[in-house]
Amino acid sequence: MSTTLQGYRLSAATGIHRGDRAYQQDQVQILPHTRVPGCAMGVLADGMGGKSGGRKAADQVILTAQQLFDRYAPSRDDPGEALKQLVLEAHLMIKLTAITSEEEPHSTVAAFIVSPTRECDVIHAGDSRVYHFRGAEMMSRTIDHSFVQRLVDEGQLTEEEANNHPQSNLLTGCLGTAQDPPLTTGHVDRLEIGDTILACSDGLWHYFTPKELGAIVHALQPREASEMLVSKARQRARGGGDNLSLALVRVDPLS
Repeated sequence: MSTTLQGYRLSAATGIHRGDRAYQQDQVQILPHTRVPGCAMGVLADGMGGKSGGRKAADQVILTAQQLFDRYAPSRDDPGEALKQLVLEAHLMIKLTAITSEEEPHSTVAAFIVSPTRECDVIHAGDSRVYHFRGAEMMSRTIDHSFVQRLVDEGQLTEEEANNHPQSNLLTGCLGTAQDPPLTTGHVDRLEIGDTILACSDGLWHYFTPKELGAIVHALQPREASEMLVSKARQRARGGGDNLSLALVRVDPLS
């Protein structure tokens, strides 16, 4: 997808792989706005809860995002509030799905909206992340809602120790649980030419340092960067990899 406006374009790509799991429970999509150039939503969900339960939860996140973004008007609606609505509506629908099934479907979410003004709003719940890179340098990333992240915050673990901790997949917040999901938002005042927004599940970011991620998304076009990230994650998983997914949007100059 490429959207042209005021001397730049939004170049985008997604990547997804089942990893070494029997079932694919990640879902990812980038939605260009159908009526407004320079506006796009990226959304990613890492489903949990049995072979079909997790996929149902992730599907519900994507469906909710599609419906919400279809009626979203950048000139009228607040992007941060729209993302909160996405999380709350998807959470409710996943809980309703659980009533009619024997599984307990849960899902993470990592989503962002790039506005025609080149502002970017971000939301996440769980351990799927959104990174903002300026060139190859990481400007910011979301902070996981997880047990090991809490230990990092308390100074009991380093980031590297947390990455290899046996309880690294234990979440403190996500969609579909009895408690309300976290509504942790972020905002970028202006995306500059060469900036990249990367959303990815833990099946991908687990295998990379921020420096490695930044180098790849800066050096390669989005499609090639997506393929490289998936390929390297698969190599590094050595036969034990989780589902993985990513959504990448970069602000490129018009050539």
